[in-house]
Amino acid sequence: MVDPLLDRRSVLRAATVGTAATVAASTVAAGTVAAGTVLASATPSAASPAPVFAHGVASGDPLPDAVLLWTRVTPTPEATPGSGLGPAVEVAWEIATDPTFGTLAGSGTVTTGPDRDHTVKVDATGLHPATTYHYRFRVAGTTSATGTTRTAPATDAAVSRLRFGVVSCSNWQEGHFAAYRYLAERGDLDAVLHLGDYLYEYGAAAGAVRQHDPATEMITLADYRRRHAQYKTDEHLRRLHAACPFIATWDDHEVANDAWSGGAQNHQPDTEGDYATRRAAAHQAYFEWMPVRNQADRLYRRLRFGLLAEITMLDLRSYRSQQVPPFDGGTDDPNRTLTGAEQLAWLQQGLVSSGAQWKLVGNSVMVAPVLVPPLPADLLGPLLELLGLPREGGVVNPDQWDGYAADRRRLLTTIADNDVTDTVFLTGDIHSAWASDVPRDAGLYPLSPSVATEFVCTSVSSDNIDDIAGVPPRTVGPVVEGALTTLNRHIKWVEVDSHGASVLEVTPAGAQMDWYFVANKDDAASAVSYARSYRVRAGTQRVARVWSPIGGESAS
Repeated sequence: MVDPLLDRRSVLRAATVGTAATVAASTVAAGTVAAGTVLASATPSAASPAPVFAHGVASGDPLPDAVLLWTRVTPTPEATPGSGLGPAVEVAWEIATDPTFGTLAGSGTVTTGPDRDHTVKVDATGLHPATTYHYRFRVAGTTSATGTTRTAPATDAAVSRLRFGVVSCSNWQEGHFAAYRYLAERGDLDAVLHLGDYLYEYGAAAGAVRQHDPATEMITLADYRRRHAQYKTDEHLRRLHAACPFIATWDDHEVANDAWSGGAQNHQPDTEGDYATRRAAAHQAYFEWMPVRNQADRLYRRLRFGLLAEITMLDLRSYRSQQVPPFDGGTDDPNRTLTGAEQLAWLQQGLVSSGAQWKLVGNSVMVAPVLVPPLPADLLGPLLELLGLPREGGVVNPDQWDGYAADRRRLLTTIADNDVTDTVFLTGDIHSAWASDVPRDAGLYPLSPSVATEFVCTSVSSDNIDDIAGVPPRTVGPVVEGALTTLNRHIKWVEVDSHGASVLEVTPAGAQMDWYFVANKDDAASAVSYARSYRVRAGTQRVARVWSPIGGESAS
């Protein structure tokens, strides 16, 4: 079993090790602006939900006329998650526009049992667009907490503003989820985009902030069910699920680290069995425990929010080819794929034909190049191929789009050749915050124009540079950040030390990401402070710094 502290995201490891040799003198100042203003600090409530509804309520994937409602029931003491025990029970659900449920917009009953781990997932239909609803469940005389959700605007509606929480990488053992608490307390979000690593597969680790259950690495269906259940006992996560709908996709840790279509770095067939069996178990538990609109095993999907935005959620694990080593010319092999041919064609067609202004792509691994250094592919590509090196420059993290350059070229060419504007990739995975242009040819940037932009949220709690290096924050980080932005001019900002959540605001005039950092991820009651904002104006495909959080006056 791989020690998670020894196997973090490749780009962070490569950046830490290679910075001194690359640009030993590079330094950048820590973020200033209006950063550091404390926005939230709270002591977690001691209250717990009723044991029958110990894992809370949730909603997800809102449509103009429907939304998914979720809960899990524990009808008898032995019916614990993953146990396979307990009776089948009938669960009633209700949804209304008022919190007193005076006039119901929908209701019904469903039966659940050990075959689906006593989870409930209801598609509440016949609802009104752009409307806030309240929902709850009942079983055996016990009523759940009340959740709040919101439907999407009508497809043809002119929408003036949308706000989404953006999060990823929440490792139970490596910290608390104060970032979720901050989003839950805002009260102004249309939905939360969770971009992957909602949970982690690792077994218990010595010195962890809190221990995983089960204590062993997740391999079986029972393991994955128990781990999902554990994460949904976190008070801050339960509060956020109950406050607004989630739009989620997975990355690798929902199955195993650095997963690909036929295996994973953190899967050993000789001791852990068949990978396909393990992945099927992980996917089954995910679909049971998450409010997502999957079609069989297919997770990638689109959600429309009026004329203003369309959200495309990708699955970048299930269909990909195995990763190649860093700096390996195999990254250019046109037969290797990150998305799979079917998903890539679906993505390309969707971007070209979308009737929405903003094309938001929920993207679990970074699409903007992070190369050492970026090289002009059209000029030096043939020579680099002869040398067995990547055409576009040295790839330090082949787990992201850099490692699948042919797929990225196909995608960016489609965007450029069809004059697709206002495309924003929203990304997680690498436990750090980034704002980048996405150029067609990074080696020629800025002469080669940006065809899209990318905002990367940092981790909720998963370790990053200072945690891995065992040094105080802002010790190694500024040197790494200076190296990355010096070598990659399209990267406008990167911060590799902090944890937290982001908020994306979308208007007809632009799309802006605000980053909020927790003071101490080991503290469930940690304060949360505003850190920085970047914005892309409509029609520009270029990110620019702005100087105050969403809701205030801002200027480039």
